[in-house]
Amino acid sequence: MAAAMARSSTAAALVAILMVSLLLSPALSASSALLPPALSVPLNATVGANLSDYFTVASCPNLEQAIFLAMFQVLRSDISIAAGLLRLYFHDCFPQGCDASILLQGRGSEQQMGNNLTLHPKALQLIEQLRAQAAVKWLGGPDYAVAQGMLDSVGPASAQEVGSLPAQTSDVPKLLSTFASKGFGDPTELVAFSGAHTIGVARCDSFRDRALKREDVFATLLLIACARNPGLMQPLDVMTWNLFDNKYLWDLKNRQGVLTSDMALIKDARTAPIVDLFAQDQNAIFAAFAKTMTKLSHFRPHGNSGEIRRNCFRANGRRMEEEADEGLAASA
Repeated sequence: MAAAMARSSTAAALVAILMVSLLLSPALSASSALLPPALSVPLNATVGANLSDYFTVASCPNLEQAIFLAMFQVLRSDISIAAGLLRLYFHDCFPQGCDASILLQGRGSEQQMGNNLTLHPKALQLIEQLRAQAAVKWLGGPDYAVAQGMLDSVGPASAQEVGSLPAQTSDVPKLLSTFASKGFGDPTELVAFSGAHTIGVARCDSFRDRALKREDVFATLLLIACARNPGLMQPLDVMTWNLFDNKYLWDLKNRQGVLTSDMALIKDARTAPIVDLFAQDQNAIFAAFAKTMTKLSHFRPHGNSGEIRRNCFRANGRRMEEEADEGLAASA
């Protein structure tokens, strides 16, 4: 009975995903009535297996409802996890596609690289793109479809791929180039992705470059606030930081964007009109955000190869160190 419960409590992993690897939160696993049925597919499915987008729907028909109910309990106790889940989702998908590679632990783990060092620890525990989807919905944002037939990576993304994540110090030309390299060449997609900053917070180190420039009153206020409290966690949306809405776009128009990459959006002729549109029309940003997130969930530049992990945080039958060594040898 205990083994069956353990199988049932891991249903579909991060991001599109990924089947067998969803770790349900304590609030969910405490109620057996909410647990999805155990998967009927073999857990040792390996490279080259093809799963339809409806795989999870067929094997765990109540999965999304169960996750949604679980997220209600989680977000009620810590609203910051919503932004953490969205960031985890993006940081997994953007480097090499939605393959849950960011969850892998051990030497060579993506979690030890660059921007991933500041991923929300509780989000890493909760995982899962479907939870990010539920988090947006609970905060008043748009619902969106996600691919559910993607396999888990058997190894981490390379340092070069992880290094392709956009930096908060980037200007629009750099951002557009970065996103275009992943198939998101429309400036509307860039602004839509940035709309995720309607929730979440940033450490002083993340916006120190903007604060030091003192380009506007808000930048000076940020500098003063961080001087007083170096551990400050500054909301990215100064109006409604705990709601998924379009007030972040108004922040930018009022020159109250926190990150350099945020403020860059109103300084470039390709993105400024889109900021104006989304600030005036919340439905427009919701539709664009849902579209780009769905598109991101299908992003797999190396194809849909991999496995269905028995454990969210390690590849089946192989040690993380072996995968890291292979990656180093391949790049030498």
